Amino acid sequence: MWDNKTFTHGSPASLTSKLVQRTVPEGEEASHAWLNSLPIAAAIYRVDISGAKRIATNGQFDYLALGRARDAGFDPCYFNDLILDMVDNDRQEHFERWRSPDKIQPLDVEISVSRFGNEVPHVLVSLVDRTAEVQGNVNLRREMMNDSLTGFANRIGFEERIAEAVDEMQRTGGDKKFALIMFDLARFSRINESVGVLAGDELIITVAKRLTSRLRSSEIIGRLGGNEFALFAPVDDLRGAEAIASRVVKAFDDPCKLSNLEIQIDCAVAAAMGDSASDDPMDVLRHSQIALKRAKQSKKFELFSADKLDRALHRFSLETDLRRALERDELELNYQPLIDLESGQLNGFEALARWNHPTLGMVSPLDFIPVAEESGLIVPLGRWALEKAAKTIAQWEGDMGDDLPIKVSVNLSAVQLLRDDVPKAVEHAIRSAGIDGNRLTLELTESAFVDDPDGARRVLEALKALNTNLAMDDFGTGYSNLAYLQKLPIDVLKIDRSFVSDMLANRDNRAIVSTILSLASALGMKTTAEGIECAAVSAELKGLGCTNGQGYYFARPLTSEAAYSFLSSRNATSTS
Repeated sequence: MWDNKTFTHGSPASLTSKLVQRTVPEGEEASHAWLNSLPIAAAIYRVDISGAKRIATNGQFDYLALGRARDAGFDPCYFNDLILDMVDNDRQEHFERWRSPDKIQPLDVEISVSRFGNEVPHVLVSLVDRTAEVQGNVNLRREMMNDSLTGFANRIGFEERIAEAVDEMQRTGGDKKFALIMFDLARFSRINESVGVLAGDELIITVAKRLTSRLRSSEIIGRLGGNEFALFAPVDDLRGAEAIASRVVKAFDDPCKLSNLEIQIDCAVAAAMGDSASDDPMDVLRHSQIALKRAKQSKKFELFSADKLDRALHRFSLETDLRRALERDELELNYQPLIDLESGQLNGFEALARWNHPTLGMVSPLDFIPVAEESGLIVPLGRWALEKAAKTIAQWEGDMGDDLPIKVSVNLSAVQLLRDDVPKAVEHAIRSAGIDGNRLTLELTESAFVDDPDGARRVLEALKALNTNLAMDDFGTGYSNLAYLQKLPIDVLKIDRSFVSDMLANRDNRAIVSTILSLASALGMKTTAEGIECAAVSAELKGLGCTNGQGYYFARPLTSEAAYSFLSSRNATSTS
């Protein structure tokens, strides 16, 4: 119960004890009067041959040491032995923090011995009640560990609580398993944007109440972020985790009422399993978050597995390597020819980023482009592609000594449009290369227009002001607002390879291709079909009125040097 330490200096009681060493008043009545003037609990003891005797106290000392504190477990008789030990060993000061057995009441205890000439030693004992201070710290810690909106544990509090739960599992022994289940509310940001933050808070409170109604006493829940919740639960196996996830998700079967609105809540759900004997709960929590990311994409319950962690680590490794590759200019552009289906002439190339990794070999754009978009590297990657393509056009024209009758297409990511000043980047690329903007065709997917069509239209108009050509890539595979399409300054519609590759065998795909070509004609747009693999498909597209085609039937993506040779041979053929 006692934590003995040698006191040096600094506390209010220490200053008082130093003062009393010089000014201990004579007489018990004077001692009482002097002690009552002190702002702390204090008592004076006199040490003689019979032992340590308390000769004076003030009201605060009586209350703390002789009244309430005694009921809480404080034993003032302890002072006698401690004082005598200090006098015998010629120790002048002692300080310790005393706590009641119930850990509620803490007292700072300071004892100071004073000798006046040949007089018997006198001792000042002072007490400072730290209960309010400690309770304030407890309350502050509680606030720091809990989410103020829901009352659930926040991320810090949740991590602490699940660590304690796993420790308890280990102490009780046995091979005990647990699950960490993650829930992410869909469309939460849109709710905030549409009806306001207060309504968003109301929704979170409603969700919290529903989740609470589904909890069991052995389960721990936390709110880790704005719309992200986590649940810890002891389970026997995977089926137990799935059952808990299903039980909780049913809390959202009915729409949530917000003022005069009813909002149906959907959520992504994922889980990771852990073993109390071997797994760190923080690792399991991280694994469940990896699975949750997958669940947001798949729209179904996802369970973490080691291969998912391998993929996540691989993506982070790719991010690091891609950053270095951009810094060292280790990527290159390949160029796939675009052929006029009517005349057979070369109309241009599509620039395609290629990455030959020093240890992994050729890394597919399907792997590194998503990593670039997620990490923000899409901005320097996109700028590099623009500048590289523009310089290649300038180099080809310089080598041929004439303006080339071709265009080079460069893909722009939807994420790039959001994160970068694309018109400024394009202007810098064409001015640095010394070419006209008409030599570039900028390709954007339909997803670039979904979230902010008006903003996208302003970007496209700024790009058209630079005299560039604009193409909508993968048309028909995503969100196609035909009413809005006619307002965009699009020059070319590109038909996705998924419709083109088997259009001869699939009547539905042929109908889709025919419809897109008719739409483009009505809007005054040219068309490019991707994925042409054979002469029959090329002929069919030509008959339907498609402008350009690209695919392995004409040529695979070529290096800059090979593309220049392809261009030279086509140019020579067309002039002969």
